[in-house]
Amino acid sequence: MKRVAIFGGSFNPIHTGHIALAQAVQKQCRLDEVWLMVSPQNPLKRNDADLLDDSLRFEMAQKALEGVEGVKACDYEFHLPKPSYTWNTLQHLTKDYPDYTFTLLIGGDNWAHFQRWRHWKDILWHHDVIVYPRDEYQGTISVPLLNVSSTEIRKRVRAGQSISGLVPACIVSDVENYYK
Repeated sequence: MKRVAIFGGSFNPIHTGHIALAQAVQKQCRLDEVWLMVSPQNPLKRNDADLLDDSLRFEMAQKALEGVEGVKACDYEFHLPKPSYTWNTLQHLTKDYPDYTFTLLIGGDNWAHFQRWRHWKDILWHHDVIVYPRDEYQGTISVPLLNVSSTEIRKRVRAGQSISGLVPACIVSDVENYYK
């Protein structure tokens, strides 16, 4: 069985913190891969006016992850009904990839509200969940986190400030052009 963690998010844009976290979790938890599941519509964030087009966020994530071993961008949810409910995604993945075991990777802030997720008990029954610390929320693993956020990156771009080091160098110009 191939062991894969699903790290879902808007990745609006993907940044160095996302990548470092995925790599650390992959190593620490001895996973075969971590899939950054670019979400077309988070049901808990339906009115995000800053959300870039799905295909652009996915293309940037793919570009940012080129050469990053064990971590890949995934557009699987683009082909599922919207909004993107994690339970639905995990159900489809399990059916389409019978030789894979899927683990969910979420932040402590999401874990604190996990009971709001659709079919959360079923997720816990059928899948392992790895929780990483985020803000004041604790996690089930200890990993180094970079103090960077997609929101801050968008603000910096609009203010004409540098985002060097916050996103992979290969997508700096894309991020600057898309989020002006």
